[in-house]
Amino acid sequence: MLQSVLLFFNIGTPELFVIILVIIMFFGSKKIPELARGLGKGIREVKNATSDIQEEIRKTSTAVKDEINITKDINSKPRSSNKDS
Repeated sequence: MLQSVLLFFNIGTPELFVIILVIIMFFGSKKIPELARGLGKGIREVKNATSDIQEEIRKTSTAVKDEINITKDINSKPRSSNKDS
């Protein structure tokens, strides 16, 4: 995944080292672990929210399919005619 992103931006090893050096100079070596932790928590929350949404869609689609099957069953049963007269 990381390689495909780096290839997409055409970033080589020297450019990557310069970027890392600038990040260390800008944020400082003590602040980087905190930033990485926060980024990891954010990514985890997005993944959890995505899986929750996918599960809700699955439940809803299953309920809709069940309702459709019930409707088909009701419509496919032969109807008895009431001829009292």
